[in-house]
Formats: sequence, structure tokens, C-alpha cells
Amino acid sequence: MGASLFRHLRSDLPASLVVFLVALPLCLGIAVASGAPPVSGIIAGVIGGIVVGAASGSSLGVSGPAAGLTAIVAAGIGDLGSFEALLGAVAVAGVMQVALGLARAGIIAYYFPSSVIKGMLAGIGIIIILKQIPHAVGDDKDYMGDESFDQPDKLNTFQELWYAVQNPTLGAVLITVACLLVMLLWERPSIQRHQWLRYIPGPLLAVVLGVLMALGFSGVPALAIGPEHYVPLPDLTDLGSYALPSFALIGTGTFWTVALTIAVVASIETLLCVEATDKLDPHKRITPANRELFAQGAGNVVSGLLGGLPLTQVIVRSSANIQSGGRTKLSAILHGAWLLVAVFSIAGLLRLVPLASLAAVLLLVGYKLAKPALFRSMWAQGLPQFVPFMVTVGFMAITNDLLRGVALGLAMAFIHILWKNFKVPFHYDPHRYKPGMPIYIELSEDVTFLNKAGIKRTLSEIPDGARVVIDGGRSMDLDPDVREIIDDFAGTCSERNIRLQLMNMPARPGEVARPAPTMLADVKP
Repeated sequence: MGASLFRHLRSDLPASLVVFLVALPLCLGIAVASGAPPVSGIIAGVIGGIVVGAASGSSLGVSGPAAGLTAIVAAGIGDLGSFEALLGAVAVAGVMQVALGLARAGIIAYYFPSSVIKGMLAGIGIIIILKQIPHAVGDDKDYMGDESFDQPDKLNTFQELWYAVQNPTLGAVLITVACLLVMLLWERPSIQRHQWLRYIPGPLLAVVLGVLMALGFSGVPALAIGPEHYVPLPDLTDLGSYALPSFALIGTGTFWTVALTIAVVASIETLLCVEATDKLDPHKRITPANRELFAQGAGNVVSGLLGGLPLTQVIVRSSANIQSGGRTKLSAILHGAWLLVAVFSIAGLLRLVPLASLAAVLLLVGYKLAKPALFRSMWAQGLPQFVPFMVTVGFMAITNDLLRGVALGLAMAFIHILWKNFKVPFHYDPHRYKPGMPIYIELSEDVTFLNKAGIKRTLSEIPDGARVVIDGGRSMDLDPDVREIIDDFAGTCSERNIRLQLMNMPARPGEVARPAPTMLADVKP
């Protein structure tokens, strides 16, 4: 185990540094946006890397505080009256997730359609691009990692973007452009073929270049960037900023409501990200979803007890890990270790990292998640795949809401399933019907309530005076609602002069199956 974990150290070590640099401002920003102490975001990032990374079966997934839980955490602090009580709810939510993992609830992850997962990835990519452009041009008033559509200053994402590009900071723009060019250059085959250069991630090189450029610009008034354009790392050595959980409200309904909400939302977001990360994995490895729920639950228990925010697996950091060349979960574990060590030992150096260089890294991550080639590929697969994909992408881009975007995409996929069941609930070709010949209807293997509309329509269109055979020989399961429709049709046959024969129909509950009559056994076309 230990030897295999370090098998790809040359790839995982530099990738972990990139993930660490991306995760640092995200952890701080999400904590501030949640109304929690900044250190709570760092604690969650450390736990997400070390504890969840070690317990998880995901090779490339990275866990930490998620922007999708910001509103829930802020509301939970208000409902419970203190951050300490919220920490208690986080720990209890973790226990619930452990129970979900043991109950094998992770199977839910396998029911998300591929079109919706790809739409989620593209939607996240577009959100990243929209949210990082202001940082790329030097507008850093919003925290890095912000994903909300409506802002506290009453502006939305698109308004913020418009105002940001109206007054760019030249130094930040130059850093962004230079970092993007370096990363694109580093992906050229001539670089990647080099034995040693390919192990240096382009994003890491871009961040180092950004630091050097910012230092060089400090002596040029037209290019110098102010302190608000650097990673806002506060002093985390103040022990008064750390909090411990309180379980004083554990007997109240509010406490359990907050804990259950965190557990459910964190689990769903994790399962979605697990599916998305597995699709991005160049080696196509499959993450055991039940083990991931268990690992996330263990991480949230530890995070809550130590004063950290709730955490999930997060696609932005996971994507950065993949695109930086990470190969195994050692990268995620090391990024947590860097967070733990660096914020206390090299805080001054971290404050030299310009946000524009990190914005460049995330812009490239966003582009790779939402490449035009992906849209062309989905279009080529036909409307049943393209429509749920575009609905998910469009809704996420407009609202910046991952869960609602996925829910809407699932709804569109479900509507398509209903339409298919409406059209093909059984085997019957009306064009082959000839007057005087019996109408032969063969039910499918599984006939559910989703087939009600199609069966009811077909039976209502059968001409008066016809001979009808309904064969249930292939049916393993016949829904009671469908059986009721057939019974109702049988009740009207005498009035419509229709001769009906039911063949091989599955037995009703408690009824012994009877052999099928043979009177019209030769009517099958």
C-alpha cells in the first residue's frame, strides 16, 4: 500500500503544489462568505486532503469546503445562533454520511445520466470562466471561489463582469496573459516529450512567473498592483480565532434539520463530483461511491470536531489536479499537508502570490471543462443527449446553481424517458393491421405505470368489431395500473363488438397462474 501510494511521486508532488495554491484562496474565501472564521476554511481543506484523501477510493478527487454549501452554512449559523453549534451539526452530519456509506447509498451516483454529468462539467467550466475574468483583469473585490449569481452589492455575475472589464488593472492583465501563454506553451508536444520538463506542471510554473512579475512591477507605478490583488492570507496564529463544537442544542429540531441538510446536500454534491471526476480521469478508473460517502462522512466528523467547515469532493480542485498531471490520491493528501504546514511556516511568501496568476490557472481549467469540442460531440449524439446537456449547462451558467441545474437536466432526461415509454410500451405496428385479421399486441418485459398513457391511447384507437390478442408472455412484471387499464378495456369490448383474448398474462398477486387458452394461438403475424 505504502509503496504503491508513492509510485507516481514525480507526478503527484508537483500536482499537489498546484492544487494547494488553488485551494488556499478558495478555502479562505468560502469561509468568509459563509460568515465563519477564515481558519475554519483552512481546517476543512487540511481534513479534506489528509483524512478524506487517505480514506477515499478516488484516485484524483480532491475534497474541501465547497461554495455550494456557503448559503447552508450561513443560514445554519443564523438558525443555531453560533458557529460553535454549527460545528456540532457538521460532526453529526458526518455520522449520517458514514451511515449512508455503510447502507450503500452511493449507488445513487450511477443513476445520473452521462449527458447531465457532462452538462454539469461544462456548466462549472463556464461559471469558472465568468467568475475568474474579474480577477484576471484586477477586480478582486469578490472572494476567489465565489459561485453565487446575485452579489451582496446587488449586482449579478454578468453585471460584475461588465464593470470589471471597464476599468482593468494593467499589471494584473499582463500577469494573466503571461501565465496563460506559459501554460499553453507547456502543453506543446516538444515540451511534453522532454524527460524532465513534463514533470513540471505548467500551472505551477505560471504561478511562479506571476510572483516574479508582480515583484518586478512593484517599482513601476503604471504596472504595480495593490495589496488587494494578492492572496488574502490572514494571521492564523491567533488561538482566539479557533472554535470548538457545541452540542448544547442537539436535543432541538433545528439542530437536526441543519445536520440533515448538510449531510444530504454534501452527499449529493460529492456523488455528482465523483461521477464527473471519473469522466475526466484519463485512466478511466471508477471510484467506489459507497466508500466515498464513508470517507466524506469521516472527514466531516473530524472537521466539525476540530472547528472546520463542512466539506465535499469539489470539481474545481479535482480538475486542477487532473490537468496538473496528478496520478494517484497522494496528490490530494499532499495538498492537505501543504495547507497545514505552509499557512504557519511560509505565510509571508504565500501573500506574494497575485490572484491574477491563480485566475489564469482557473481560466484554463474552465476552458478545458467547457471546450467547444464537447458541445459538438453532444450535438452529434442527437437531441435526446443534447437537450438535457444544454439545459444543465444553460441553467447553471445563468443561475450558478449546480444542484438545480442538475435537477433540471435530470427532469429533461426523465421527460424523454416518458416520451419513449409513451411511444413504445409494447410491440404493435398499426400499419401492419389488415381488416379481418386479429390485432396482436405483445407486452414488453417490464410494463410500468410509465406505460399507462401509451397503452391507453392504443387501446382507445382499436376499431370497433376488431379481434384483439394481448400477449403477456414476455412480461415479467405487469403494473397494477396497466392491468386496470386492460380490465377497463375488456369491460367495453362487448359494447364495441370487440373479441378480446388475453394470453400468458402474469398472475395477479395471490393468484395461481393459469395456462393460456389456445383458441387464437395462431394469430401472431
